[in-house]
Amino acid sequence: MNDFKHKTPIQLRFKDGDVMGHVNNANHFTYFELARVHYFRDVVGNNVNWNRDGIIIAKMIIEYKKPLLLTDEVYAYTRCIKLGTKSFDLDYVLIAKKADEELTIATGFSTLVCFNYETNQTMMIPDTWRKKMQEFDVVP
Repeated sequence: MNDFKHKTPIQLRFKDGDVMGHVNNANHFTYFELARVHYFRDVVGNNVNWNRDGIIIAKMIIEYKKPLLLTDEVYAYTRCIKLGTKSFDLDYVLIAKKADEELTIATGFSTLVCFNYETNQTMMIPDTWRKKMQEFDVVP
C-alpha cells in the first residue's frame, strides 16, 4: 500500500452480511464510494459548490480477491492515477487487517467526469482540483 497515501476506515454494518457472516459483494461499491467521498474531501477540500460543480461516475470496476467477514477490520485506500481534461481515474484497494497483516479483499477502479449541474453539461476539471490531486498523488 506504499503507493497509496489516502486511507479510509470502513465501518461494516450487520445488514452488510449474510447468515454466515460474509459481507455481500454489492457492498464493496458503497465502501469505495465512501472512500471516494473522503478522498475528495481530504484532498480537494470542502469549498466545492456541489449544487453547481460535481462529478458523475462513468465507469466503476471491482475485482474480488477474498471474502470479507463482518468481524474484519476494514480500510479502503484511494489514489488518483490519471487526470484528463474533463475526467479523472481513481484506483482503490479494500483491505482487511488481521493481526499485523493486511489482506487485499478487492481492488477497484473508477472514471469520474466533472459535471456542471447548472448547465447540465460536462466541464473541465477545475484548476484547483487538478492542482491538489497532482500535488497529493503526484499525478502527471
